[in-house]
Amino acid sequence: MANTRQSTKRARVEKKRTLLNQANRSATKSAVRGAVSAIAKGDVKTAQEAYKEAIRALSKAASKGAIPKGRAARKISRLTLLAKKTKAEIVASK
Repeated sequence: MANTRQSTKRARVEKKRTLLNQANRSATKSAVRGAVSAIAKGDVKTAQEAYKEAIRALSKAASKGAIPKGRAARKISRLTLLAKKTKAEIVASK
């Protein structure tokens, strides 16, 4: 239990930020999973959209502090390599 007004507020803010970070991480994971499955299916149009959305979600989560910047960079890099390995057209329209 918080003993001071400041610690009470910090606990309240931390709870709010935790919920926002969880939502950001969940949305990011869903976007990455969707991009990987779209790339695996081979549909270029769908894969391009999913790829762009996944990169956007990862960058946004990293900039907000929901995930570390290095993790976002690593996931973007691996996703790009996967897309290039299957079809080069997916990455071409960055």
